[in-house]
Amino acid sequence: MLQKTARGLLVLLFIVLEWTRPGLPSPLRPICDLRVLNHFIKEARDTEVAMNSCREGCSLSESVTVPETKVDFDVWEKKNSLEQVQEVQSGLWLLQQAFGLLQSSVTNSELHSHIENSIRNLLSINVVMRSLNIQEYTPPASAAELEGTWMVSSAAELLQVHVNFLRGKVRLLLLDAQACQQDVS
Repeated sequence: MLQKTARGLLVLLFIVLEWTRPGLPSPLRPICDLRVLNHFIKEARDTEVAMNSCREGCSLSESVTVPETKVDFDVWEKKNSLEQVQEVQSGLWLLQQAFGLLQSSVTNSELHSHIENSIRNLLSINVVMRSLNIQEYTPPASAAELEGTWMVSSAAELLQVHVNFLRGKVRLLLLDAQACQQDVS
């Protein structure tokens, strides 16, 4: 009996000590650390640089649909989180489709490895979004069904859209993700 009472008092002491401990903000989840996204952006820029130095075997075989990268902050903030998520997910899907076509068009081996890395990074961003409790995206039957898109006809334009999309809408979505909000007690 005395042993149970002592154990109970010890538990109570730990609870009181926890309550009186100075409040420290909890660290961000590693998935919310924007350094991860910054790494993807740096690699996207590296692909862009490799494209700019490519002289042969680096063209896009046909025009592709890509997401609009321009962000009107007033419009973005008026959208609910589901609309923002859908816009980013559809953009990531469009980029994956475009990179798939670029991968089959490019014969330059150095650029080809950069493109494969970009595709892996886009897939990783999708994994990040799922880890933030964002539902998996169901793509439409056709890219023509999506709003906020445009066509590019060169690999250089595609790579520029890729960088700008990551720097813009993807960054904004991750900054505002509920799961990434720092809990200050």
